[in-house]
Amino acid sequence: MATYDPFRDLDRLASSLFDTRRGPRRMPMDLYRDGDHYVLSADLPGIDPGSVDIDVDGQLLTIRAERTLTQGEGVKWITREREAASFLRQLNLGQGIDTESIAANYSNGVLTVTIPVSEKAKPRKVEVVAGNEAPTIKAHESSEEPQPIEQ
Repeated sequence: MATYDPFRDLDRLASSLFDTRRGPRRMPMDLYRDGDHYVLSADLPGIDPGSVDIDVDGQLLTIRAERTLTQGEGVKWITREREAASFLRQLNLGQGIDTESIAANYSNGVLTVTIPVSEKAKPRKVEVVAGNEAPTIKAHESSEEPQPIEQ
């Protein structure tokens, strides 16, 4: 059996009145590089996958999502702490990203965006050949990493 807390409703009212966050909220995310691509994982619990919108405009990646709550007819709420909300995150993609091949998946409340590094941006090593032969270029991967994503 739940106990009644007379201050809970007052606390909730004060929080809603003094909440300075208006508009879209930021979604918590992780970003890491795995080989030739970056992986962005963002927490979006309770989001309808159809509400997730990902746009790439030049070098700007924008993720938007909406959480809507159902309003059952004749429902009598005991407590309601989850809110409908809009989420927004924008990332500046540096040079060297293959923006045409960005892919996304939403599963178990986590949005995963795979951001590949373009072929032109992958590190290469030029081999120098001595002698009178015409110079040839051989591409090899280097251990240096470009930094194509800025938050």
